[in-house]
Amino acid sequence: MRTSGSALRQADRVGLTASFVCAVHCALLPVALALLPALGLNFGGWIDFDQAFVVFATLLGLTTMSLGYRRHRAFRAWALLLPGLALVWLGAFSSLHDHTLGHAVIMVAGGLLLAGAHLLNLRLSHAHGGR
Repeated sequence: MRTSGSALRQADRVGLTASFVCAVHCALLPVALALLPALGLNFGGWIDFDQAFVVFATLLGLTTMSLGYRRHRAFRAWALLLPGLALVWLGAFSSLHDHTLGHAVIMVAGGLLLAGAHLLNLRLSHAHGGR
């Protein structure tokens, strides 16, 4: 079964946007957590949203990079994806999942690497006939 170039481009665009939004979320979450009590709000169970997003980002990233690699045969996108995934998994599923500044830095760096991997995969696929 051959995946259309349009579907792959769309998936990479979703991955690029979602990864960038994740990086912004992780950068702003410490500020939001500090402000919530001042606004009389409780952060309850939604704080582990990042763990669910990491699983989603992993599945989307592995799928789009695999399909893209089949088109362009360049490893460069994987070279961004794998360290990005390692960072977000470390930040979301280790003792660093404490929503401190260290957690935010790791998650933002990982999210930006994931976004870069999707952007590079999109460009490589386009350059190699993925129109």
